[in-house]
Amino acid sequence: MTAYSLPEGFTEFDMFSFGTALLVGGVLGFLLNAVTILAFVFGEKGIRTPSNFFVFNLAVADLSLNLNGLTAAYASYVRQWPFGQTGCSSHAFHGMFSVLASISFMAAVAWDRYHQYCTRQKLFWSTTVTMSCLVWILSIFWAALPLAGWGSYDFEPMRVGCTLDYTTGDRDYVTYMLSLVLFYLLFPALTMMSSYDAINKYFRKIHHQKFNTKWPLRVMLLCWGPYVVMCVYACFRNVKILSPKLRMVLPVLAKMNPVFNALLYSFGNEFYRVGLWRFLTGQKPVDPLTKKIR
Repeated sequence: MTAYSLPEGFTEFDMFSFGTALLVGGVLGFLLNAVTILAFVFGEKGIRTPSNFFVFNLAVADLSLNLNGLTAAYASYVRQWPFGQTGCSSHAFHGMFSVLASISFMAAVAWDRYHQYCTRQKLFWSTTVTMSCLVWILSIFWAALPLAGWGSYDFEPMRVGCTLDYTTGDRDYVTYMLSLVLFYLLFPALTMMSSYDAINKYFRKIHHQKFNTKWPLRVMLLCWGPYVVMCVYACFRNVKILSPKLRMVLPVLAKMNPVFNALLYSFGNEFYRVGLWRFLTGQKPVDPLTKKIR
């Protein structure tokens, strides 16, 4: 008799496959976001600007989510959750506040980029630090609410990680989930859409497309949209009619978001790219778009 039993609906191959996906995404995202963080902290002084501080905080939130995914990857390989119910709640809380902070900082970067390109208003350190502190405080507050009884945390179908329990469908879950959708999906998405739409019009006006304004929102919705749709569906119908494998694919896809964020917001950011390049190589790239960092 084995020391563990496989979750219902999953085979040994499924456990290995999901664990590998979490491992690859977690390691790749961790490395990319770690470089972003190290470049900001230890790189040249010019990279440490108020605008780039939002990108730095986004990388911190995403690296935190990568660690959350790596924990689930480890549990997948040992075929069981080894940290008990308390560890489950902690894992879910950690993942939740990391996600909420990540999405918030994506919206903050979009808002800042709008002012960089469209209004030419200078961002001050006091504004950036205040906004960043508020994002972290609110993210931790909202993530702590299920621990206090508004909603609850429980195992995901494969039982190698924990998240908001979307299988209950009770009033607490419905009100909490719909509140999250309003404040942490619709509001950030509208902020990003309006900001990048204005930036795109500015780029067309000057006939100079400095970066693709459509990718940030598309990537966020591609990664998190399907999982959120499932959670909203659970507010009105029994989500257990969906296969356990599908209910695992969606959060695994969402956990790939930090990889894309690092490529879009740091390596693809004209005001961050030079600092990253010099931190990694000590050389300055020949790039007319990045002659000046502010």
